[in-house]
Amino acid sequence: MFELDIPGFGLIKLEHMVSDFTGTLSVDGKLLPGVNKRMNKIAGFLKIHILTADTFGKAREELKGINCEIHILEGENHDIQKEEYVKKLGADSVVAFGNGNNDRKMLKAAKIGIAVCLNEGCAADAIKSADILVTSTIDAVDLLLNPKRLKATLRF
Repeated sequence: MFELDIPGFGLIKLEHMVSDFTGTLSVDGKLLPGVNKRMNKIAGFLKIHILTADTFGKAREELKGINCEIHILEGENHDIQKEEYVKKLGADSVVAFGNGNNDRKMLKAAKIGIAVCLNEGCAADAIKSADILVTSTIDAVDLLLNPKRLKATLRF
């Protein structure tokens, strides 16, 4: 569990990290350097869930060795599938990471939504739905490993 009292934002008690893969943790299907070690540190206090359409078909291979659950989305309405997944976990206990239009609903539903803008960009609706925007995956995960950064960003 991750617990932090943020002035004006309130007490947060997180149990889950839910993340998109393509364009959020990876570029062109390749996991970004340094992400694996940080995610395994986070797995020590949050359960990690990866929800992805797996555009490049490499998610399972790239995430090997990371303590996480991988869910490859099928069919249509991935935005709704991701939102429902977050709600099923208990949205108030979730921090979510994403960059695409199909992430906007889960970013909005989660207690903390973090939009990650990498090489492929970030959908405007994802940015509007998030609480925080970062330009690096490392910066995103480091918000959880260095809670004072999260507090500084979200406090009123």
